Amino acid sequence: MSLSQEPQKPQSTSASDDPGRVPAWRNLPRRSRGLSLRTLVILRWMAIFGQSATIGTATLYFHFDLPLWGCLAAIAASVVMNLNATARLNRSDGSLPDGRQTAAHLGFDILQLSILLGLTGGLQNPFCLLLVAPATVAAASLPGRQAALMGLMVLAATVSLFFIALPLPWQAGTELNLPPLYKFGIGMALVTGVIFTSAYAWRVAADAEKLELALATTQDVLQREQRLAALGGLAAAAAHELGTPLATIQVVAKELLRASAKDGPAAEDAALILQQAERCREILKRLSQQPEEGETAFAEVGLKALLEEVVEPHRGFDLAFEVSVRTASGEPVPRVRRLPEVIHGLSTLVENAADFAGSKVRVRALVDAGFIEIEVVDDGPGFPADILPRLGEPYVTSRPQGKARRALAAQIAASVAAAAPGRKGRKAAKAGPVPETIAPSQGGMGLGFFIARTLLERTGGKVFVGPGDGGQTPAKGQPKGARVAVRWSRPALEVPS
Repeated sequence: MSLSQEPQKPQSTSASDDPGRVPAWRNLPRRSRGLSLRTLVILRWMAIFGQSATIGTATLYFHFDLPLWGCLAAIAASVVMNLNATARLNRSDGSLPDGRQTAAHLGFDILQLSILLGLTGGLQNPFCLLLVAPATVAAASLPGRQAALMGLMVLAATVSLFFIALPLPWQAGTELNLPPLYKFGIGMALVTGVIFTSAYAWRVAADAEKLELALATTQDVLQREQRLAALGGLAAAAAHELGTPLATIQVVAKELLRASAKDGPAAEDAALILQQAERCREILKRLSQQPEEGETAFAEVGLKALLEEVVEPHRGFDLAFEVSVRTASGEPVPRVRRLPEVIHGLSTLVENAADFAGSKVRVRALVDAGFIEIEVVDDGPGFPADILPRLGEPYVTSRPQGKARRALAAQIAASVAAAAPGRKGRKAAKAGPVPETIAPSQGGMGLGFFIARTLLERTGGKVFVGPGDGGQTPAKGQPKGARVAVRWSRPALEVPS
């Protein structure tokens, strides 16, 4: 099995998962936990400065007859709110975001701006466009329920401003009367803008969150692969270090065996210690064996050996694996860097091919003058038309319960049943084959190909996908198959001779 396998998240069986019903609020995806208090304070100070400058310009320069005290009271309320938030920020660490706190502050901003617009013309005031801002910020930074609540507040404010608002201030001696139809048009434009920008911000934030999570998973996988790659050297060093104390254990055990009565309990214990010590010595001997190249063998390997290492964990099932290397002009097969990213990425591609293949998977390397290309081809149904354009994005999958994992689960269950002692084991054998149990897998999450592609491209490779040997339009009854190829420039992967 590939190291990319992780336990699959249990699927919810709640009523909200029924495709015919509207999902509950609590099941909507969360964008984030809100904004930090420091960010909210800075944004409000900017709003206070802009509102004050606008009121001052309209009163002192254009001489508009504004309800000045009402406007100043609304701005003063915002100042008091911000001073209180600043005091809280100084008393505690306000850098951590909080969804409820963000919703409360944005709700206050919507209310304060609505009052200010109601005092200065309502929807006739061109600054009513600013109501879009808090709704957009909420959609980008808050969970679904709170973001929807902020959007509803903005829509309610828009409807209220259409019916309840003071006349639009204008220069002395003149009066501007806009027709109701124009006000209705402004209100509809504002509602449309709120819905569109909020939905756009929500979608962008959702994609960014998914990509961030997938990249974090990729980084975890890479770190795990690097730790596993380092285990070879650590095991060899441990074998050398453990040789001396193991020899001492064997000497002491032999002395105990010689000094103990024959066929006595002490002699049996000493013989057991000798037997297990010899077993440990054999294990350490295998661990300490290194190729002739020395420690560099852990960092480089023949191209054919690399392909065999990738394919080996997936052999033993009902599939035929064909591994081959073809070089230009019959030149010798090059040695390549044994990168953890390449091992894990190719292993995931082979696992995917094994899950969808009918009977055969071909892993072939082509070495040309300027590049090295490794392709994985299966004889399965091929990539679905709706998946192919989005292949490589996180959380995109059509993977079934994998054939390789079903076979492995059946083998494990059969071996456990066969190993059961006594009549219990015979009863299990008489009962017939053990039912297949699907091993839990990360395969259904749609992260395997994304992680593989990210790791392979990180090493300088380019990933190409397309139909397999069956072509775009296979003959009737013939599977189309799938082909995934990775191409590197030779200096990116080959070890200089």
